[in-house]
Amino acid sequence: MPAFDMPLDQLEKHRPVPDEPADFDAFWQTTLKDAEPASPVLSARPVATGLRLVDTWDVTFPGFAGDPVRAWYTRPARAAGPLPAVVEYAGYGRGRGLPHERLTWAAAGYAHLLMDNRGQGDQYGNGGATPDPHAVAPGGPGPAVRGLLDPYDYHYRRLITDAVRAVAALRALPGVDPARVAAAGNSQGGGLALAVAGLVPDLAAVLVTAPLLCGIRRALDLTDAGPYGEIAAYLAVHRGAETAALRTLGYVEGISFARRATAPAHFGVGLRDTVCPPSGAYAACHRYGELTGGDPHRELHAYPFNGHEGGEAAHIRRQLDWLSGRLTP
Repeated sequence: MPAFDMPLDQLEKHRPVPDEPADFDAFWQTTLKDAEPASPVLSARPVATGLRLVDTWDVTFPGFAGDPVRAWYTRPARAAGPLPAVVEYAGYGRGRGLPHERLTWAAAGYAHLLMDNRGQGDQYGNGGATPDPHAVAPGGPGPAVRGLLDPYDYHYRRLITDAVRAVAALRALPGVDPARVAAAGNSQGGGLALAVAGLVPDLAAVLVTAPLLCGIRRALDLTDAGPYGEIAAYLAVHRGAETAALRTLGYVEGISFARRATAPAHFGVGLRDTVCPPSGAYAACHRYGELTGGDPHRELHAYPFNGHEGGEAAHIRRQLDWLSGRLTP
């Protein structure tokens, strides 16, 4: 592999010493408690998509501070009985797009909820529909630096809370077996899925690919690509803000969430990934579940000649096989 990150033999042993705030658990317990709504779903409206083999609903659920968060809920048409389900989180700068864009999980027999990213959706894809009314703290224009100097103002405090509330919303929707819910995502979505795995103790499975927000401090030293580059650019202008920024980032570190997870986990990573360096995914996998008193199953599939795209369709094939063994559609 190229000399961008550690050699593979070092990655396979990479287990960095945890670096997390002493009040990490209290921070998230308070945040999530404050976000508990009266109802997990605000509305679910059927949508005509022109697709005969799936049914889709435009869902709104309460996220951080009760803010309305949009999502697409799709399931196989005329499916009988409660189905296992997948809640999926989208990548950085992307919104939920159009309802016919992501059909893999529904086509495989799962109920599927695709969460919109609040305050995102303008960088690529087909847009989003969820504003972020709290994005007023100091920070740059990109989500990765919004409110960066205070963990209570940070964009990812709100987005991770939305991701947790999306699990509760999916479990409350018709036709879902609440005991068989998995979280999945790629890049930012992978980071959100990992956070959910650490904050929702009864997930059935988690699928994490090229996760953002894993090994954050190391990633800031390795790459100027993507969201990490936005953080570095912000700190290049706001000299002296590094201590506050790193403190905030400690509350959203994926390795810390991984340590608290209990669900079986499936990881994927491209070893030439300069957007989300592979050492973060390896560290999260190696420390996965270490604080929960058990030893949850986890496996990692590496693609030596791939970058942030990872294994693409070949990896999705692996995900389908792996998840079917745990949540039979």
